[in-house]
Amino acid sequence: MKIIKFEDLPIWKLSLKITKKVYDLASKKEFSKDFKLRDQIHGAIISVSSNIVEGFEKNNNNEFIRFLKIAKGSTGEVRNQLYIALTVCYITQIEFNEINLELEDLAGQIGGLLVYLETKRNNKQFLKK
Repeated sequence: MKIIKFEDLPIWKLSLKITKKVYDLASKKEFSKDFKLRDQIHGAIISVSSNIVEGFEKNNNNEFIRFLKIAKGSTGEVRNQLYIALTVCYITQIEFNEINLELEDLAGQIGGLLVYLETKRNNKQFLKK
C-alpha cells in the first residue's frame, strides 16, 4: 500500500475510530460533568491524530519520528485518564477493557512505524513521492 497523504495512514484511521469512542464515553452522564477530566481526555485523544498528521505533513523522517513519539505518548495519557474514569466509576470495566485494548493496539502500531522509520533515518522522503 502506497502512502501518499495522511488519510492513507492506517494509524490515523484507527486514531479517529478510537477518538469517537472516547468522546462517546466522555459524554456519559457523570463523566460529562467532570469538566476537567472530560476536557483533559478530549485534548489527549485529539493529540494522537493531530500529531500523526502534523509529523507526516512535515515531510521529513526525523520530524515524523518526533511527532509519532508525541502521539504514542498521548495514547498513554488517554489510557491513564480512562483508568481514572474507571476508578471513579464513570465507565464500566467492560468499556474500559475494550477501549484500552484498542489504545494498546494503536500504540503498538505507532511503535512499529517508529522502529521502521528509525531504521530509515537517512531518507528525506520516506513515504511520499
